[in-house]
Amino acid sequence: MAYQAGGQRSVPRPVPESPEGQAYLRDYATLLEAVPFPSVILDHRWDVVLANTAFASLFRGVGQHPTAMPDDNFLRFVLFHPDASTVLGEHESSWCLPMLAQFAAAVERHGHDHGLQAIRREIAQDPIMEAAYRHGLPHWIRAVGEQAVVQDGSVRPLLHPDPRWGATECRVVDETPSSLQKMGYTRQTLVLREVRRDRPRMRGARRVANHLRVVPTSEG
Repeated sequence: MAYQAGGQRSVPRPVPESPEGQAYLRDYATLLEAVPFPSVILDHRWDVVLANTAFASLFRGVGQHPTAMPDDNFLRFVLFHPDASTVLGEHESSWCLPMLAQFAAAVERHGHDHGLQAIRREIAQDPIMEAAYRHGLPHWIRAVGEQAVVQDGSVRPLLHPDPRWGATECRVVDETPSSLQKMGYTRQTLVLREVRRDRPRMRGARRVANHLRVVPTSEG
């Protein structure tokens, strides 16, 4: 079984087979829960292995979805959940495209992984997402450069349901220890930033069924 702060997952995720590895994750769940910012451990498919209460609180307002809940698979949430834009500010440019770039890199490294292949099929079944992946993404990567696939240190807008934060920003911090790396996991923490009152606040995003509406469908 896999572990998550606050209890076991209803959908098990692969965890180390050794008792030492499982004990490490149990203790790491305690550490994760002590962090005040949203923090999550993901495998190479973006399946959530551990997540703290702050992470759950950030996404507490999103509706149910059969395959794209944020505490199940974070990539699917970003790409396919109709409520994603109500939490992830500037959803297309700040979240979808960077994660599509990271997904494309993961497919190159783990091309035969069944989980990644399943996500690729879902992208292909969505005409807008497929156009973004095949045409818009290469265009965006050329414009952004090598930073396209770098998560650590990136600053992204958020629409936090807690009014103490509201429309704010987070810095994505990769703080993966070597023990987690050996397990094939990555830890990311979204360090919330105080809103600067001297600049306009982001407006709440309306819910949309499709994403990446403004991504070019051709490279021209």
